[in-house]
Amino acid sequence: MTADSLVGIPAVSIMVKGQNRGTITNAQGVFSIVVLKGDQVEFSHVTYKSKMVTIPRTLEGNQYSMVQLMVVDTVYLPATIIKPRPTPEQFARDFVKVKVPDDDIEIARRNTNAANRRAWLRTIPGDGGEATRQQFNKIANRAVYQGQTPPQNIFNPAAWAEFIQAWKRGDFKNK
Repeated sequence: MTADSLVGIPAVSIMVKGQNRGTITNAQGVFSIVVLKGDQVEFSHVTYKSKMVTIPRTLEGNQYSMVQLMVVDTVYLPATIIKPRPTPEQFARDFVKVKVPDDDIEIARRNTNAANRRAWLRTIPGDGGEATRQQFNKIANRAVYQGQTPPQNIFNPAAWAEFIQAWKRGDFKNK
């Protein structure tokens, strides 16, 4: 609430110090947050001075209601320099010479280039997650055939069909 008129302040940021969590007040300045006894809670808003409150350790029960008064603070913004628009000649010159940065699609196209990916696969070592995933896949494939002989391509009909086609083409003749 404002200290001078006791009106709820919307969009006040409430953060628990030392933790990466918090909330903001609604349009009436009301909020709800779970904290532990002894936690420090910071109230901040752009146009008000920040306030740090420690939740008492001697609380009885599991709920605590409070009214936090905040004092108006003046915010000084850095100076902004406004310049006139360029002449048509300056605009045309600058427009032609400007280097437009690549957009996300062009960057993605460059990064997914097949030649680049092949080079990266040869030069960049796999990380721990990739090595673990490969090992787990290997163990899972071995577990599928636990207690039996893994399949051989000699019993694969598709491999036989390919072999017969190669035989008919003459792939195995001495030249």
